[in-house]
Amino acid sequence: MSTPEQHVRGRSCPDSPRFSTVRLLAAASAASLTLVAALASPLNPTPQQAAAKEKTVLTVAVAQSVDSLNPFLATRLVSTSIHRLMYEYLTNYDPKDAHVVPGLATTWKSSPDKLTWTYTIRSDSRWSDGRQATAEDAAWTFNKMMTDEGAATANGSFVSNFRKVTAPSPTELVIELKRPQATMTALDVPIVPEHIWEKVKDISKFTNDRDFPVVGNGPFVLTDYKPDSYVRLKPNKSFWRGAPRFDELVFKYYKDGDAAVAALQKGEVSFVSGLTPAQANALKNQQNIKVNDAPGRRFYALATNPGARARNNEKFGDGHPSLLDVRVRHALFMAVDRTALLDKVFQGHAVQGAGYIPPRFSTYFWKPSAGQELAYDPAKAARLLDEAGYRKNGDGKRIGKDGKPITYRILCHATDPNDKAIGQYLREWWGKLGIGITLDCRDNVTDPWLAGKYDLAFDGWSVNPDPDFVLSIHTCAALPATPKATGATDDFICDKQYDALYARQLAEYDPAKRADIVKQMESRLYDLGYMNVMAYPNAVETYRTDQIRSITIMPEKAGNIYGQDGYWSWWSAVPADSGGSSGGSSSAGVVAGIVAGAVILAGAGLFAALRRRATAEDRE
Repeated sequence: MSTPEQHVRGRSCPDSPRFSTVRLLAAASAASLTLVAALASPLNPTPQQAAAKEKTVLTVAVAQSVDSLNPFLATRLVSTSIHRLMYEYLTNYDPKDAHVVPGLATTWKSSPDKLTWTYTIRSDSRWSDGRQATAEDAAWTFNKMMTDEGAATANGSFVSNFRKVTAPSPTELVIELKRPQATMTALDVPIVPEHIWEKVKDISKFTNDRDFPVVGNGPFVLTDYKPDSYVRLKPNKSFWRGAPRFDELVFKYYKDGDAAVAALQKGEVSFVSGLTPAQANALKNQQNIKVNDAPGRRFYALATNPGARARNNEKFGDGHPSLLDVRVRHALFMAVDRTALLDKVFQGHAVQGAGYIPPRFSTYFWKPSAGQELAYDPAKAARLLDEAGYRKNGDGKRIGKDGKPITYRILCHATDPNDKAIGQYLREWWGKLGIGITLDCRDNVTDPWLAGKYDLAFDGWSVNPDPDFVLSIHTCAALPATPKATGATDDFICDKQYDALYARQLAEYDPAKRADIVKQMESRLYDLGYMNVMAYPNAVETYRTDQIRSITIMPEKAGNIYGQDGYWSWWSAVPADSGGSSGGSSSAGVVAGIVAGAVILAGAGLFAALRRRATAEDRE
């Protein structure tokens, strides 16, 4: 439930996204007034003052809170983005065009029958505690996911087809499959250190946020965390690609997007993502601020509750029974004017939605035919509701089978302005159909979503270059084992026809044939009507050029900075010159940011007032 990147998770829920960064220069022991004086009189600095000036901190403002720092459990975009910084995957994606490149594995090959894959594990990757990262660590990670249901919570779909995983040597990993699997160079699974994680008794309850620094082999090391407040990381000096340039990376939670933008303008934050059109327009001509507006990797959708159930077929939750009728679902979506939403809500910073995969991934992008499209047609929507037996009473209200007027509860993210704005349009459009709505806007939509206690929900996910993961969350296998368990499902969809297509695409190595099957899956999802993809929002984000000299976008020609398929942005970021020359830190805004940084470092208590996104609780 992208709540999204889902609804919270990797789901974007609305897919929902929001974020930012700042450079903080300060000595942890210096009081803020002392620092102000030091900045006012830079002559003859003390050693402590010199050290403070040398330290560079990149602060990214995020509108989503961490769901888990355990990579086996996390699904929100902010969490999975942090895990990409902490742990290596077998392979990575090139920042220029997203083609597969080496990660922890330097090379890979398959047997002629495609059932055995052998990876060469690099010998120059070390865990941050000094031990070498080996094939044994990778084998342990995958085997744990294969044998422990808790460890399979977030990424279990990647290993469900694995027969056996072994490490014949420290640099050789062998994976044997039950059937061919097209995702073997796109296993987006963080590899963890066996010598640390083998001590964990219950993966499903382990938070990975108690002992710092957290051992990893990615470009950054997690050094501190406060829920709904901040995540702090420092460079991994032994990272095989080279250490990041900034001395510290901080993800700081802002519940309010306007507050994050205000912090950026003051120089307290260097980077903010998920800008509204009004915010982007206000910032684009301001000095020392650069706005990046590019096609995004997310979709923004409205999902229905298809009747929550577990794999044991036990039903739970309280979704409105009328939504089990495909005619009702189609009617609701035919009463949504996507063109109006693009114009009035997204104001041109998005393209119209339909299929499950954004047009940025052209190989898998799909659109319905003219005869298949659920185009905006309120009159036809009303007829479908009549045919389904939900007619209006004398007051113009549609009546349910229980004799009561239909009013749908819509889960929305309290920090996502798009959810609230679109919710008002739905109130108007569906009201004309005789259907009422109640917007249930929360900081945390995860609990009611996983419990199936909603009727509809704003949803969204960030899609990877290989779409397997976002496709897998709609399979029957993604349902929770029992109502009390946590599955990888987005919104409890379980359809045998869809599952058969999923199995076919997973086993198809021919790129063109696989793309055709994926498009058939998108078509099936569209016809089922459980997911109404309304838009593909742009990645609209901004950073201070007097704090960040350069940073990598992905893809190179027109891409995003936050939430990349890899660690390229924060790993590559270069601090701006602090010497006071052009765009340097001598501006009043940056001085204010430095002072704010000093206060934060000297008094962590100030973080207590800050809290989580839900920015829509974005899922990955």
